[in-house]
Amino acid sequence: MNKTERIFRIEQIIAARGVVPFATLQSELEVSRATLKRDLEYLRSRMKTPIVFDRDAGGYRIEPGGGDSRVEFPGLWFNASEAAALLTLHHLLSELQPGLLRTQVDPMRQRLEALLEQGAHEFAEVQRRVRLLHMGRRAPEPRCFSTVAAALLQRRRLRLRYFARGTGDTSEREVSPQRLVSYRQSWYLDAWCHWRKGLRSFAVDAIQQAELADEPAQEVDEAALDAEFGASYGIFSGQSTDEARLRFTPTSARWVANEVWHPQQQGTFEADGSYVLSFPYGDDRELIGDILRGLARQR
Repeated sequence: MNKTERIFRIEQIIAARGVVPFATLQSELEVSRATLKRDLEYLRSRMKTPIVFDRDAGGYRIEPGGGDSRVEFPGLWFNASEAAALLTLHHLLSELQPGLLRTQVDPMRQRLEALLEQGAHEFAEVQRRVRLLHMGRRAPEPRCFSTVAAALLQRRRLRLRYFARGTGDTSEREVSPQRLVSYRQSWYLDAWCHWRKGLRSFAVDAIQQAELADEPAQEVDEAALDAEFGASYGIFSGQSTDEARLRFTPTSARWVANEVWHPQQQGTFEADGSYVLSFPYGDDRELIGDILRGLARQR
C-alpha cells in the first residue's frame, strides 16, 4: 500500500467509525508508528483534513465542521488529461505576478501540489521529472488584460487602440466585449466592433490602450458567437467558406490520425494506408502554418 492509498484509507476508517485508536490504525494499515504519525500529519497540514486526537474517547476523530477549506481526495491516480490540467493550472498560478490575489493564489497552489503528490513522490520530484512546454506564447502579461476583463464582466463597452499585426495599422475602436478566449497560450477578445459593425476577435496583447466606457455593452446571442468564431479553422473569425482536404502518407498517418484539427473534421484511411483529413475553414493562414509545423515535427 503506497502513501496515497494509506492516507485515503485512514480517512475512510475514521469517517466510518467515528473514533479510532492509534493502535487500531497501525494494525489495519500494517505500518510503523513513525509512518502512521507522518501520514496523520500529512492529512492535517497538506490535505487540510481536521483530524484530532480525542483523549477522552482514546482515539482519532474528524472534527465536525472543521473541513470547510480542506482538499478533497481525488482518488488514487490521475489520467493523462487530469494530470496535464493540474500541472497547467499550477504553472499558470506560479507565473502570476505578486498582486492583490497573492493571499488567495498561494494556498491554491499549495493544495494543487498536495494533489499532485502521488505515492512516495514529493511534488518537487514530480515538478523536476514532468515538464510542460508552452511554445508560441507571446506577451507574458498583456498590459490591458485587467481592463478588458473588467469591461467583459461589468458588461460595459471598451474603447481601445489596437495594433493589427497583419497590416501594421493602428486604429481606435469601440467594442462590446463578449468573451475572453485562451488559445495556444495567448488571450483573445471576441467582441462586437461598433466601428466595423460586426463581430471581431482581438489579440489582447496587441491592444495598446484600453479604457472603460460608460455605455452598456451590446449583447450578442451565444449561438451567433459560436457560428462566427467556432465554425472556421483556428482563431480566425468568420464563416467557413471552403473545405480543406489533406492527404497524409501512411507514415504521417500514424501521427495525424490521432490528432484533433477541428471539431467537425472527418478522417478516413485509404487502401494504401494513407489518411485523408477534411474540415471547414475560412482563412488559410493558420492552416498553412500548422501544416508546415506538422511536417517539421515528423522529420
